[in-house]
Amino acid sequence: MSNLDSKERFTDRVESYVLYRPSYPAAALDFLYKEVGFSERSIIADIGAGTGIFSGLLLDRGSRVVALEPNEAMRSAAEKRHSSHPRYASCPGSAERTGLSEESVHHIVCAQSFHWFDRPAAREEFRRILKPNGHVALVWNSRRTTGTPFLEQFEQLLLEYGTDYEQVGHKYVTREVLEDTFFADGGPSLEVFAAEQRLDAEGLKGRLLSSSYCPLPGHPHYEPMMEKLARIFKVCSVNGTVTMTYDTELYWGSV
Repeated sequence: MSNLDSKERFTDRVESYVLYRPSYPAAALDFLYKEVGFSERSIIADIGAGTGIFSGLLLDRGSRVVALEPNEAMRSAAEKRHSSHPRYASCPGSAERTGLSEESVHHIVCAQSFHWFDRPAAREEFRRILKPNGHVALVWNSRRTTGTPFLEQFEQLLLEYGTDYEQVGHKYVTREVLEDTFFADGGPSLEVFAAEQRLDAEGLKGRLLSSSYCPLPGHPHYEPMMEKLARIFKVCSVNGTVTMTYDTELYWGSV
């Protein structure tokens, strides 16, 4: 997949992304601010900021946020959400070419985005823009695929109908890979936090459509996938909702 392709994959999914992507647990933010060194005085680069979900959590903690997002549609959605905030700035830079000055940010966050980056180029760029002793935090909401009938059937749905489900995502970005190819010696540290998202039928469909590997209307897999999704919801829902369960993985360290 080309770098351009990865930056444009979500253009047609922005509305679903804004409405139905999960946030991140407060415990993960607490850890960043109590243990990693984030503070109200920090300037934090949110790289691959998407529609601004994580940027908003950082703003709520009092930090200044420089949000970088190369996809124009996603960046516009984030700006609509946050541009009136005095501690928020947005620009079209990428992980590999941020456009930021040397040693201009205290820390870097990549939430649900690092697996799309060119790792060697991003590492050099992160080293350039970080102030001394700055940290990089990589965060993913990793959806559980087993443990309940719903989780297991949803996973099988993706394997059956997803356009390139097994090729994309962060499952190949392991702690060992990050230690060998990105973080400095001794890193990264890993913390895991539990999270969940309760979805009604409309929310479940929107959550699926927000994923880059979900076929869109007009694709031959779209209708059969939506029909099977409706059947899964009917069988697995309790009181009108299903529960998507996540392990929020937070890798952090120096680069």
